[in-house]
Amino acid sequence: MCGIIGYVGPLQARDVVLDGLTQLEYRGYDSAGMALLTEEGIYLRKKVGQVSALRSICTEDVDSHCGIGHTRWATHGGVTDANAHPHVVGRVVLLHNGIIENYHAISVQFGFEGLATSETDTEVAAQLINYYYDKTNDPYQAIRNAIRIIDGSYAFCIMFDDRPGTIYAVRNVSPMVATTASQGAFIASDVTALIPYSKDYFVVPEHHILTITADGIRVETMDGEEVQPEILSVNWDVEAAQKGGYPHFMLKEIHEQPEVFRKTIRPRLNNGLPDFSQESIPDDIFRECTHIQVIACGTAMYAGMVGRAIMEKELRIPVTVSIASEFRYDTPLMDQHTLVIVVSQSGETIDTLAALRLAKECGCKVLSIVNVKGSSIARESDYVLYTHAGPEIAVASTKAYMVQLAVLYLITARMALVRKKDSEEAVRAFITSLEKAPDMIEQIMTLDETIRKQAEKLAFAHDAFYIGRGMDYAFSLEGALKLKEISYIHAEAYAAGELKHGTIALIEPGVPVIALATQDKIFAKTISNIREVKARDAYVILITKEGADVSDDIYDIHLEIPIEDDRFTVFPCAVILQLLAYYTAYAKGYDMDKPRNLAKSVTVE
Repeated sequence: MCGIIGYVGPLQARDVVLDGLTQLEYRGYDSAGMALLTEEGIYLRKKVGQVSALRSICTEDVDSHCGIGHTRWATHGGVTDANAHPHVVGRVVLLHNGIIENYHAISVQFGFEGLATSETDTEVAAQLINYYYDKTNDPYQAIRNAIRIIDGSYAFCIMFDDRPGTIYAVRNVSPMVATTASQGAFIASDVTALIPYSKDYFVVPEHHILTITADGIRVETMDGEEVQPEILSVNWDVEAAQKGGYPHFMLKEIHEQPEVFRKTIRPRLNNGLPDFSQESIPDDIFRECTHIQVIACGTAMYAGMVGRAIMEKELRIPVTVSIASEFRYDTPLMDQHTLVIVVSQSGETIDTLAALRLAKECGCKVLSIVNVKGSSIARESDYVLYTHAGPEIAVASTKAYMVQLAVLYLITARMALVRKKDSEEAVRAFITSLEKAPDMIEQIMTLDETIRKQAEKLAFAHDAFYIGRGMDYAFSLEGALKLKEISYIHAEAYAAGELKHGTIALIEPGVPVIALATQDKIFAKTISNIREVKARDAYVILITKEGADVSDDIYDIHLEIPIEDDRFTVFPCAVILQLLAYYTAYAKGYDMDKPRNLAKSVTVE
């Protein structure tokens, strides 16, 4: 979502802030702003559009060693310069990620109505802190008093015009990380902005106040007690967050999938069997559960749906996949015998985090699958399996989906072993097939040019339909999401057997239908469904295993994946669908790394 960067130190703050905002552009935003403390006062610049637009209006020779910057994704109020952050009220300069739920009540209670220069909830927070600062002249007391009143999620960076060289920060739910280095002290919404300066960082603890100066960072509780945060380290460098010669991050990340897949599974194999002992995950949680509840959003949820299909097939245990945003407002059936698997790339997805907390309240054991060390979901889970994907910069997830699947397959294999559903020999065979996935992915890359040509035809479509049965349907859901995310083509996935129950009314001449038929057991049934859409002159892109017996009159283009056990066809299929979406967006001239209205990490409800 929105990006934050703050800096205090010997370097010119303007350059550090602008460069930091550039590193955070992938998170999704529609305006950017920066505030610097100078001897002459507050230097404030805000601009709708990209960071480059902000940079173009920051041309003055400004000497400052303390500053904060922000990329905003509009929630309260439209996309305007006035609504961009930071906001200045009196002696307070403030920027904010999150949503203040009671901002209107605060505005009424304290008489702020009519005084605002923007439409944002954030300016109300600045007004409230300034109100208390005027009364106390104490930044800590002003922040504490305001926080007691504010309801919602927030990550605040605050400067006071009479406190030179100091940034204050506090958060609730919305993520922030911080570090110190030889070049000064830094705070950001994402570790990506810190990597040019240090690989070490700490997660800002909730409900603590940070004081950031050139001498370092002090972390203290709301009662003023100093605490020492846990220092974490990233295992990738700044080059990993650059394009490396690819035209877009998304294409780079698609091509990184074989490598990150191997990195994710190999450390968890011992003598050909899955082993989670390094993560201290006990077999008891797999052996004793009577139900598995997967909780996730978007792409992570679709990975969970594939996980459900493979788990129920192999384990014969009920598996439920729930949309995190609906989960806690429903009446979920779970207890201490339910294993909850939470899936999130960022580890900060707010709906997923809230669902996790509900599961813990119900006495469930929670195992999270996340990509970011020290993230909120990782810290609040009982057990964690990290996916080792490295930074995923493109908003539309590709390699994170792939490694989430890899971990779900590893969990399935481990559970089959400890629950004695399969012999060691059978589990080793399962793992052997899983280890072939990177090779299958690399083989699909050779279809790049063929897929690109098909995407050029898709680019003119207004609608596209994905169909499949069984596991193919689960794969189709993610394929349709990719296409709509980055090409803005209306795309939907349907279970192929449901066509006659209404969906086929949407099929008309020329409409693209991406048909997956990789499951042997239901292959003939799926082919019959494909004939139904082809009889209505749909443009059919058919995906099957190599050598599948299909008549050439039921498709316009036939893409084949390497022959493999039905359970593992998701991996090559995923790459085809990712490339199809990528090249469709490319043909339309869109920026698939930063699709409109979307954010990488959704940290507000």
